[in-house]
Amino acid sequence: MAQQYTKKMIRQVFVQMLNKRPLNKITVKDIAEACEINRNTFYYYYTDVYVLLSEIFQTELQIVIDKYNETLSWEESFIVAAKFAVDNKTAVYHVYNSMQRETLVNYIYNVAGNVMIRFVENVSEGIPASEEDRKLIASFYQCALTEMVLRWIAAGMKEDPDTVIRRIGQLFAGNIEASLRHSAALHDS
Repeated sequence: MAQQYTKKMIRQVFVQMLNKRPLNKITVKDIAEACEINRNTFYYYYTDVYVLLSEIFQTELQIVIDKYNETLSWEESFIVAAKFAVDNKTAVYHVYNSMQRETLVNYIYNVAGNVMIRFVENVSEGIPASEEDRKLIASFYQCALTEMVLRWIAAGMKEDPDTVIRRIGQLFAGNIEASLRHSAALHDS
């Protein structure tokens, strides 16, 4: 119980610091002092701040996975995923502008992939689309969503992601199902 509390405190303090200053300006010593623990305690849980950062993104990904269910649209699932970015804009921006950008990119890519794979599988129920085409369709939307989020971050995260994601959903409504039906038709001919 105490270990979980300590890890949670380390993560929270790190995110708070990341919301105030760039990643390269945060040291293990800073985190340990703010948490009122010694550095060895930090190192007991994490080898460095980059492993800590990676765990935070993995935890956020797991939240999206746990909250996803068949009643959620891909848009609602992606909005759940965007909550961390919205709540921690400065922290996300600091990671985006750091040498650890790839950690953020991988997180966004994994969230988009998880959401789209599940959504495509749900939509394909009863449509005899090939497995290969289902994966291709999910991958296409995964890449498109990832790039859109990265451009949103690069532009300073000014637009409301909820509004943008819902609008994309409205504009492309039915496209995934239509693509799956095209796949089925192509395999029948």
